[in-house]
Amino acid sequence: MAVKSADASLFQTAVLAAAKNLEAKKEWINELNVFPVPDGDTGTNMTMTIMAAAKEVAAIENPTMGAIAKALSSGSLRGARGNSGVILSQLFRGFTKEISAADVITVTILANAFTRATETAYKAVMKPKEGTILTVARGMAEKAAELATQTDDIVEFLQQVIEHGDYVLSQTPEMLPVLKQAGVVDSGGQGLMQVMKGGLDGLLGKGIPFDSEVAQGAAKSQTGIAAGREELETADIKFGYCTEFIINVEKNYNPEEELKFKGFLESIGDSIVVVSDDDVVKVHVHTNNPGLAIERALTYGSLSRMKIDNMREEHNERLIQNASAAASKPKTEEPKKEEPRKPYGFIAVSIGEGLGEIFKGIGTDYLIEGGQTMNPSTEDMLNAIEKVNADVIYILPNNKNIILAAEQARSLVEDKQIFVVPSKTVPQGIAALINFLPDVSPEENMESMIEEMGRIRTGQITYAVRNTSIDGMEIKEGNIMGIGDSGMLAVGQDITETTMEALRHMVDEESELISIYYGADVSEEDAEGLLSKIQEEFPDCEAELNNGGQPIYYYLLSVE
Repeated sequence: MAVKSADASLFQTAVLAAAKNLEAKKEWINELNVFPVPDGDTGTNMTMTIMAAAKEVAAIENPTMGAIAKALSSGSLRGARGNSGVILSQLFRGFTKEISAADVITVTILANAFTRATETAYKAVMKPKEGTILTVARGMAEKAAELATQTDDIVEFLQQVIEHGDYVLSQTPEMLPVLKQAGVVDSGGQGLMQVMKGGLDGLLGKGIPFDSEVAQGAAKSQTGIAAGREELETADIKFGYCTEFIINVEKNYNPEEELKFKGFLESIGDSIVVVSDDDVVKVHVHTNNPGLAIERALTYGSLSRMKIDNMREEHNERLIQNASAAASKPKTEEPKKEEPRKPYGFIAVSIGEGLGEIFKGIGTDYLIEGGQTMNPSTEDMLNAIEKVNADVIYILPNNKNIILAAEQARSLVEDKQIFVVPSKTVPQGIAALINFLPDVSPEENMESMIEEMGRIRTGQITYAVRNTSIDGMEIKEGNIMGIGDSGMLAVGQDITETTMEALRHMVDEESELISIYYGADVSEEDAEGLLSKIQEEFPDCEAELNNGGQPIYYYLLSVE
């Protein structure tokens, strides 16, 4: 039986079925990672992204196309993690702009939505690369445009679009040699196909049942991982209630009204963040009168995701929990008072106690715990930006898979100037931050930090989780690998020897400093042994050893 249109209720079912299908396949997608390292997380990132949206879509009791579109766009935008998750959120954003005003979805509307989704996603990526999720999305959009004049049956239309999407996906190894070497298709593209297939199953009434409570847990499961590390400094709390909510704008809310609203919040509290995205406004304020903030917000529309925390009570509980430990230590510092807004602030993404201390020691204001396997979301970035009281904030992602989420957060902030330093590794982030100069302009600092990052070579030592072949090197499960900025450096059986071989490819006659950060699975004795070998083999270079404490990677290396 032909299906000529889908109403809001059926579309809601399709979205939830798409989310469940992706979640069911996430580990399989994770295993498609090109490098056989224990941090393939494309499936996890895409699942976390779509689940953040799905829990909002599932909460709509009387669905309309506009309400579902808003929930899908806003939820995925803020929940986006990793490059694949950010691109998926942008696909949803473009798609929902096309369908939001419709009463029902038809083949024509779907075709236009696929085109707009692809255009939006391509614009969000500074240097789009073919052979990725973008290529698969564009291939389906082109097929959809072709089919729109040939059929009005949504099921037949989607079946053919998906069939073509699978074909484009199968061709991604021909577009990216690194995929062909590894013998895999693009993981992000595969994730997108699972979203499409799950959505079609939902339309046909055979999708995986969606449990909103499970989804809510999945969407929040990494929140603690990406939380900021900072000491509680609320000994003298002026405003006692941390109040957060989202306004679903239904009445006049223009830039002038936004200024008035911010002014009102300033009159009743502090730590104010108001972030607008289309018809959704995220609000955060510390106040003694949460009801006043809520009452004013209701004049603009309905509210959702309301959260009010008593900061004084939380502070007292924390004091009680820490009392026994604190009793044995003399009080050496006075409680910090609220400080004036700084000209510059810094946010760094990293994991490992040692690396965290290093970043704090060189000026980081707020540390987001995350990295491989734990990519923070756009929402995590926004929360960090909110915490840093500075006019200009630099974000150091320190991982190539986190840069897009940081850029997406930057685009949502209006009251601070945000710069995303494109650091792809921890050593690059450290080099950038060390070379910050407070007396030059923000733009000049950005240029200088990027230039300094380019002066260093970085390496990572970890283990293989499967058999593959990369850059002409045969890799077996359990092998130790040295991975550089541009590909494989070394493969071996021994951690120390593989690290030394990797360094031989990184050090040249102009090298002056070798920095080693050893991880949680390396003993200090073994790290000291490696340092001795480095000093013996590279006597013209100064070598320094640091306890990074990072998981997964035995050593992080830097040569400059």
